[in-house]
Amino acid sequence: MPPLIISVSGIRGIVGSGLDSEKVCRFASAFGAWCGKGPVIVGRDSRTSGAMLNRAILTGLQSVGADVIDLGIVPTPTVLFTVREEQAAGGVAITASHNPIEWNGLKFVGPSGTFLDDGEGSELLKIYAGDRAEKKKWDGLGRVEHRSDAISRHVDRILALDIIQTDRIRRRKFKVALDCVNGAGSEASPLLLELLGCEVIPLHCTPTGLFPHPAEPIPEHLTELCDVVKKQGADIGFANDPDADRLAIVSEAGAAIGEEYSLALTAKFVLSKKRGPIVANLSTSRMLDDIAEEYGVEVHRTPVGEVHVAQKIVEVGAPIGGEGNGGVIFQELNLGRDALVGMALILQYMAETGKAISELKQGIPEYAIVKRKYEPTKMDKDAALKAIREAYDGEEMDLRDGIKLLRERSWLHVRKSNTEPILRAVAEAPTKKQAEAFQEEVAEKFC
Repeated sequence: MPPLIISVSGIRGIVGSGLDSEKVCRFASAFGAWCGKGPVIVGRDSRTSGAMLNRAILTGLQSVGADVIDLGIVPTPTVLFTVREEQAAGGVAITASHNPIEWNGLKFVGPSGTFLDDGEGSELLKIYAGDRAEKKKWDGLGRVEHRSDAISRHVDRILALDIIQTDRIRRRKFKVALDCVNGAGSEASPLLLELLGCEVIPLHCTPTGLFPHPAEPIPEHLTELCDVVKKQGADIGFANDPDADRLAIVSEAGAAIGEEYSLALTAKFVLSKKRGPIVANLSTSRMLDDIAEEYGVEVHRTPVGEVHVAQKIVEVGAPIGGEGNGGVIFQELNLGRDALVGMALILQYMAETGKAISELKQGIPEYAIVKRKYEPTKMDKDAALKAIREAYDGEEMDLRDGIKLLRERSWLHVRKSNTEPILRAVAEAPTKKQAEAFQEEVAEKFC
């Protein structure tokens, strides 16, 4: 396992084994030099290592003269929102997202409120590698301002969106079960739901950073939430990941419907109000293609990496976009995945239609998607991708990010992970049997 993973998704590592305060302080100094005077927005998720890394970040930024606004424990989308609201020079989110508890990391945000792109990230790495961040003397150090109202500002802005009719949602008095996995959404998500008039049934909504189950909000990790929804007669269940940028949904029947539906459902609702293209990465369900066809709009696909999706959203003027991992990007609010706005959009959709979430799901053509992780045994990751490309040379494929094989009503995308030392493969087909067969067919070429 590499000591530190550096990619378009930021920097991640295991604390004490690759990621430590010294490296974090150096990265912060480099980022402060890249940003200039600032201010730089800093927020973190609730991981137990977060306070230590936060101190290192503040030290590094101050040492190069960057002023800092420290938000404390907040969702990653709150950091992005605050960067835009404050017109800041940049931001740092201290989080390892869905990775296990021993991991932590840094996500760097540019002044536009998006994560750094490849070019900006390369500039930062040059400053870091060359140790070119100039340290200031005592009278040139940056100042730190601590803020406690960032979450309420973020939530208030969601409630003020034209597309959200708060009175209409409140009249429904939805009963919502909520699993925040003791992460950064533990304050923000209940607050939003309560202000929308929901009766909230909280699960693991104390920001201790001690995850009660694996943190990624995929169906196999949400069995407790499913049981609570069913036993308590909730209208819906929502699950956040540790930094609350990803949203998963459990139906009123107590079934986890799959994280792909978070974007598909919100996209269908938003397009009913605001026509425009949809943007998603290459590993996201073709449900979006069917929805786009219904509304007469285009789907634009990008390489995996939240920044790629956000940049394309701005470029084509898309009202909605995101990723099939539960990441909803609503441009009017934020240029990053935001579980909070995703929940508000879903509740508005339910309130307007008067339909249960399972009924709304049935209104979208269904596909089976199978996601797997591989550590190739026959060859390294690059050789594995080359072997796949050669084996399927005569077939239609997209090579912008790894290899995506395209067949009639089915596809398989295999690529190197941005956040883990593995290959990720996502296959989708009309049935689970077909998707699994596609996975097995390709995997045997390199495993």
